[in-house]
Amino acid sequence: ELENQLTTKSKTLDELKQSLAMNGSAEETPEALSLRIAELCEKVDSIVSQVAQLKTSMQSVLEQWRVYDEVYAEVSLMTARYVYCIDQCKPSVVSLEALKNQVKTLQ
Repeated sequence: ELENQLTTKSKTLDELKQSLAMNGSAEETPEALSLRIAELCEKVDSIVSQVAQLKTSMQSVLEQWRVYDEVYAEVSLMTARYVYCIDQCKPSVVSLEALKNQVKTLQ
């Protein structure tokens, strides 16, 4: 979206340059307008550069999130397996009478 806006603004600046070259302005001298347009062009170039850096940075962040999601899914699966194993390994709760009967049976 930023790139599209920058492209639109760049086109507007180009049109302004062409208009200045053809018509001039009664309010400001052509030199002053040329300086302002040059400054605007420099700012647009700077913003384009910043957007490119931001895009690169965002791609890096997205890659890191992708890796995080993969590792998180793996850890979640392992945790579920360990919880299941722990639940299966717990001794079942037996009443005192049942234990007494088992002791008698074993004796």
